[in-house]
Amino acid sequence: MSNEATLRVSEIFHSLQGETSRAGLPTVFVRLTGCPARCVYCDTAYAFQGGERLTIADILAQLAPFATPYVTLTGGEPLAQREALSLLIAMCDAGYNVSLETGGMLDISVVDTRVSRIVDIKTPGSGEMAKNHWENLTHLTDRDEVKFVITSEEDYCWSRELIREHHLAARCPILFSPVHGSNATEMAEWILRDRLPVRLQVQLHKILWGEAKGH
Repeated sequence: MSNEATLRVSEIFHSLQGETSRAGLPTVFVRLTGCPARCVYCDTAYAFQGGERLTIADILAQLAPFATPYVTLTGGEPLAQREALSLLIAMCDAGYNVSLETGGMLDISVVDTRVSRIVDIKTPGSGEMAKNHWENLTHLTDRDEVKFVITSEEDYCWSRELIREHHLAARCPILFSPVHGSNATEMAEWILRDRLPVRLQVQLHKILWGEAKGH
């Protein structure tokens, strides 16, 4: 691995983690450019193209001034860039608490074991369910988290049955995220009704800053 390896970076910014079990923690986000999916609810389409070519050393240098232990690699789909694996290793080696937000379409078994992998499972409402890399479910550990973005009651029921079929609650924490602007209270009632072992999460960053980039 060389710190001279390069990646195309859409943005690097300091914000509060808006999702996952780390919600509310000051975090530096490294958003890579590019994604093979086109989910109907995507809120980062600006990261599909463009960005700036940076070396791993450049990225590490930009992380340091924020003085936070938490770093999240996100996208787009970060694993679509081959050198993302080297970047994750370098960030772990630098002492950061690193999480990876991945769309669940590519193999997560190749990711450094020190990284907490936040794996999105595409629901029917995403329009991209066929791209799920189902073998990823066998690689999950208690360091990881699985996220379902829920667009409807159909999505909720589909996700509920998938959790039961694959015994996901025994593998790692599970996150249910209602699409921003939908009825989170209704989903909360479904979860309570079904005694579902999941964490309801709303997107904290959108409550605080709306759709503004850099948050």
